[in-house]
This record gives sequence, C-alpha cells and structure tokens, in this order.
Amino acid sequence: MDAIVRGGIPGVSGHARTGDEVWKAASGVGDLATGAPRRADDRFRVASITKTFVATVMLQLESERRLGLDDTVEKWLPGVVRGHGHDGRAITVRQLLNHTSGVFDFINDPAYERTYLHAGFLEHRYDTRPPQVAIDAAMAHPPTSAPGTAHAYSNTNYVLAALILEKVTGRSYEHEVRERVIKPLGLRSTVMPGNSSLMPKRSTKAYSKLADPAGRTHDVTTQNASQTWAEGDMISSAGDLTRFYSALMRGKLLPPQQLKAMKTLAPGSNYGLGIEQLTASCGAKVWGHGGGWIGSLSYAVTTEDGGHAFAFNLNGDWSSAGMAEVMEAEFCGTAAGENPPPSPPSANTPTTTLRDAAGTG
Repeated sequence: MDAIVRGGIPGVSGHARTGDEVWKAASGVGDLATGAPRRADDRFRVASITKTFVATVMLQLESERRLGLDDTVEKWLPGVVRGHGHDGRAITVRQLLNHTSGVFDFINDPAYERTYLHAGFLEHRYDTRPPQVAIDAAMAHPPTSAPGTAHAYSNTNYVLAALILEKVTGRSYEHEVRERVIKPLGLRSTVMPGNSSLMPKRSTKAYSKLADPAGRTHDVTTQNASQTWAEGDMISSAGDLTRFYSALMRGKLLPPQQLKAMKTLAPGSNYGLGIEQLTASCGAKVWGHGGGWIGSLSYAVTTEDGGHAFAFNLNGDWSSAGMAEVMEAEFCGTAAGENPPPSPPSANTPTTTLRDAAGTG
C-alpha cells in the first residue's frame, strides 16, 4: 500500500478479515488540501462492486420463486430492450447477471461519454441521470454478440437487472438491498446514495485526472450517484466489504443452490453471476469484484470458504499499478513477480490472475 502511494496515488485504505481476526491500515492522505491522512475505516464509492449486491438480491428472489434466472427480459420489461438488433425476448435474467446478453455497454456510446465521462464529467457531475438514459444510449447501437454466445462486460446489464428487481418487488432497488443485505449483516458504513451528490461523514476525498484532458488533478468527491445507479453507485468501507463477501461465501445470504449458480462461470470467462473468480500466483483462488469509477479504484475478494477476505481502495483513478501486488501480498505473502510459484490452470475453467484483474478493473 505504501508503494502505491509512492507511485503517485494520494491514499490507500485496506481491511483484511481472517476468521475472527481483523487487520486494517491506511497509507497516504485522504485530503490533499488539508494533508489529513487516509484512514482505514474511510468510506468510498465502491463502483462496480455494487453488482455483487444486486446479483445477490436477484438470486434471493429466485430462491423465493418470484423470478426465474431463465425468465426473459421481455417478461419483466416488455418493449424496453429493442432497437438495432437488441431483443429482450431472446435475453434471460441469467445472461444479464453473467454478462452474456450481448447488450451494448452504454458507457461506450460517444454521446454518453461526451456528456457524463471524461471532460464532460466536470460540467455534468451534478446532473441526475435516470436509468432510461443509459438504456437509450445502449439501444442506439447493435449488440456485441447474439445472446448467450459470448461474455462481454456491460454496465447496461445491471441497469436492466435492477429494473427487473424493482418490477418483481414493487419497491426500489435501494430498499431491497438495504433490507435484504445491509441491515441483516450490520453493514453500518454502507450507504445507498440515490441521487445525492454528497458523501457521508468519515469519507475519503476522491481525486481524478481522467476527468481532465490536460491531466490535472480534480477533487471529484461530490458527484451525483444516480449516474452510476445499480451498476455502481454504492458507498461503503473496506471493512464492510470484507464482511459482505465473507458472509456471502459462507452461505449467510443465499441458499446452496443459488450460491452454486452465482459461482457458475460463464463459458470462456472468469465471471459468474455478479462475481468473478481470480487466481493468485501461488494458486490461491478468490472470489469478488473490482470497482473503478471517476476518483476511485477498489477491489474486494475472499477465499471460497469465506474464511479470508480482503478489500482495499485507492482514492485516485489514474493508475491501477500496485493493486495486483497488494492482493498477491495478502493471499500469497509476496508481491507478484517475487519468485511466485506456478499457478496451473484448471482443465475446465479459464484462469484470470490477480494481475490481469487489477489491470483491467
């Protein structure tokens, strides 16, 4: 973590949970203006780690027989997924959750990028973005593949999944995650921000260079959370994330059948239903998710038995260098490249290393 700070990121916070033992620490600063140090219990925007929470609730609903993983999108959202070859009648809930739907990722739409990302972000950071804006941007382009034929990560999938969640329950996605996951696990640092631009107390500042074509550093702590909604809007801490992933893998949130489905990887990928499997250089396999957004880079992972969990956050968005080494050090006792033992791939499962994941988060 110190090495990441030496590399130019303002600050890092991390939290490890092994059985009943907890380790937590921070490095660098949490506020460049005041020089206040980064704190181990800081809250931050977790970005796409939100997807595991959404998938967990969807699988709970499936266990209650309120929806089916093989239900079509059209069944729940009639007429919503249409245009340029998209057809909700051919896409299932399962394909949304494991990113094999072929639905175009709205953040790759040029008009959307100009408005909400890169240079446009600073001008529009406080705008409220309804989910339909993301769907319209996606439907303006052809699918990336036919449904079920290829794995391609798309944030649009989780916008649609959350809309289905709301249709099934008659309540907001935020309400369901709060009542089904946050409250039962006592995740006191985890917040569903809605369309608020503010951060709760004891939060780190977030800094971006990606939002400026000239590469200048901007404080982007305040930003309207609706612009990442169910595909990545949640606020949490490293400690809460280790508690969540550990409980998830220990079967505290899902029955065995649904947990098995969550861990069933899409063909040709390391991605299940809202969760990914990563392999360390020493052969250790962990499950979790990364999250990268303007001002924040994070990872949260756990061993399959939930006995050893680790989460950490960088409060700068311009480099993921060192993230793989942090995870390698936690699960292998050494950074990647320091005489790591070989990691033989499974005969049936594609292997994604911690280094691969951290480089693309």
